[in-house]
Amino acid sequence: MSAVSGSSKVSRSTTRVVATGALAASLVLLAGCSLAGGGAQQSEAAGTRTVTLVTHDSFQADQALLDEFQRDTGIHIEVQQSGDAGALTNKLVLTKDNPIGDVAFGVDSTFASRALEQGVFQPYTSPEADKGPQRYAVDDTHRLTAVDAGDVCVNADSRWFTEHGVPEPTSFADLTDPRYRDLLVVQDPATSSPGLAFLLGTIASTGENGWVDYWTKLKANGVKVDAGWEESYNQDFSGSAGHGARPLVVSYASSPAAELDDAGNPRTKALLDTCYQQVEYAGVLAGSKHAEDAGKVVDFLLSEKFQATVPESMYVYPAREGVALPESWAKAAPQPRSSTTLPGSQVQANRERWVARWRTLMQG
Repeated sequence: MSAVSGSSKVSRSTTRVVATGALAASLVLLAGCSLAGGGAQQSEAAGTRTVTLVTHDSFQADQALLDEFQRDTGIHIEVQQSGDAGALTNKLVLTKDNPIGDVAFGVDSTFASRALEQGVFQPYTSPEADKGPQRYAVDDTHRLTAVDAGDVCVNADSRWFTEHGVPEPTSFADLTDPRYRDLLVVQDPATSSPGLAFLLGTIASTGENGWVDYWTKLKANGVKVDAGWEESYNQDFSGSAGHGARPLVVSYASSPAAELDDAGNPRTKALLDTCYQQVEYAGVLAGSKHAEDAGKVVDFLLSEKFQATVPESMYVYPAREGVALPESWAKAAPQPRSSTTLPGSQVQANRERWVARWRTLMQG
């Protein structure tokens, strides 16, 4: 789910990140303009009603589904993209008294508490909300509804470890072992969603009193820090097409599904005991002039048809239960059963202090 949260392999890159790669022909990148050609004015002129969906730069949708939704409801969805998850949340907070849209998608579990505290969203309970999204509820006000979940984990280049006769690490603690010196690349938590999630994962794993010592050991063990996911995964990671020099990288549990050999076998694997869960939410913006129609857009994002497209369009897991994952994911990208996480309120209260302390430690 996205934190400081772009391309098709893995959602959430440099600042929010999605991987590179060609999208299926049926997918379109929706960039702050009309989703169904002609723009809002033409839609209104044709007798449809326009709802503005404010989202992050990684949002992708099947045009055929959007067209079907418009035919069925008379609602034209106009997308306004607003950077990564952090930038999106900041913009929603700054414009809460004069909202820039009607519904928002992409505020993740790292920033949800801030958006709720600032009164960005109004209550709305979708009839689809009890079909899985309730597992990720942040509170009982029904202002945010989970749309997808992603797990940030260390990924390993399995072939590298086999060829070098080194066992793959399995835990956070293993990463400080001298056997893995100069093998790990991570992202700066101040500029990258997975980087922030990995930092939070280490804090959840080692505790408030242990994480600084843990990162001191990682630093001594030669960890490399890049500004964002794109650089670390596509340039420094040996398991990607860039064939970098480091066989361990912070990425997503779903990333190995994009790294299959000619026989369909994954060349990389996510280390499932190093995962931190991110959930992305949607909600009706407080002050929306089209709140009823905005609620129907939330329903659409939770529908079986849209949820079925989530894995391959945004490389995350659908929040709705019972949605089949792509066949290759069963072997290459199984969803972690128990990722670490921290309460949103704790993250909100400590995020800036933790990141500042990390930067002092790693750059000092």
